[in-house]
Amino acid sequence: MSPDATRQEEFAGFMADVLNKGALGLLVSVGHQTGLFDTMSTLPPSTSADIAKAAELDERYVREWLGGMVVGGIVEYEPDGATYTLPPEHAASLTTAAGPDNLAGMMPYIALMGEVEQKVVGAFRDGGGVPYSAYPRFQALQAQETARVYDAALVDTIVPLVPGLTERLRDGIDALDVGTGQGHAPIVLAQAFPRSRFHGLDLSEDGIAAARAQAGRLSLDNVAYTVGDSTEITGQYDLVTAFDVVHDLARPQETLNAIAASLRDGGVFLMGDIAASSKLEENLDHPFGPGLYGFSVFYCMTTSLSTGGAGLGTLWGEQTARRMLGEAGFTDVQVHTIEGDPINLYYVATTSPT
Repeated sequence: MSPDATRQEEFAGFMADVLNKGALGLLVSVGHQTGLFDTMSTLPPSTSADIAKAAELDERYVREWLGGMVVGGIVEYEPDGATYTLPPEHAASLTTAAGPDNLAGMMPYIALMGEVEQKVVGAFRDGGGVPYSAYPRFQALQAQETARVYDAALVDTIVPLVPGLTERLRDGIDALDVGTGQGHAPIVLAQAFPRSRFHGLDLSEDGIAAARAQAGRLSLDNVAYTVGDSTEITGQYDLVTAFDVVHDLARPQETLNAIAASLRDGGVFLMGDIAASSKLEENLDHPFGPGLYGFSVFYCMTTSLSTGGAGLGTLWGEQTARRMLGEAGFTDVQVHTIEGDPINLYYVATTSPT
């Protein structure tokens, strides 16, 4: 059957836009990592030389980067004075000051995908997956991304999703963060609730080392970290948290089982994980749909499969999460969203009604 000429032309234009947006994403990543957006947000209309000097960067690279920002519609350009301006409306999505709204902070993940592309292509042909060790930058990126949410919302917005939890934390309880990475969530909570005791668990020795170092710099004596498997939790806790980690795990069901078994009577499990459906047709209008499937192919699914794990990827969604929580013994599951975090749903799970 011959293609419809109009549809063919429209799709060719769509693919050209994909190419341009892919390149633009990498350029935005550079602007985020070099601090160029933060610098430009404080400057009046400026030349490339002025911007480079203020950012302490090489002018030739800055000038070429600015060209991409201009043709990409991110930076405004005045030819007469050869000056560049970052509009405040754009800075609101691109700068550190934007906090959770800083979408530029997500763009380094695009570069990370490119670093492992050939390994992922190999997995398509041979099966298996790409191991976690192939992503040396992932944990640091994840720590930066989640810190924007935790710093702004963990204490005042996420914790209050659990009725009475703020008061219990103030009085003093035992809490565990599963898959803690570089341990930022327990640190935020330990600072806010000095009477409670916080623990972080992760398989990554580098992540735990970074967490311990940060806790030491802050002189926190109510937080500790352990290198260990999430399916082998020791101790009993009043609160267990897991943020953006369960769907990545090799053995997610076993981890949820271990979490349920580690909770004391009246304990609660607070989980943040991807806001998506387990059904493809229900993700068609998801604002970050291509990103979710891209992240899954290039990280979430493949790292799990590399260990012979479940490889849930985007098969994890609210439906799957509810089913697996139920199989772990959680009889009451409440699901919430929060402003400023469109990527995640927050599950409050207990073994008895809250």
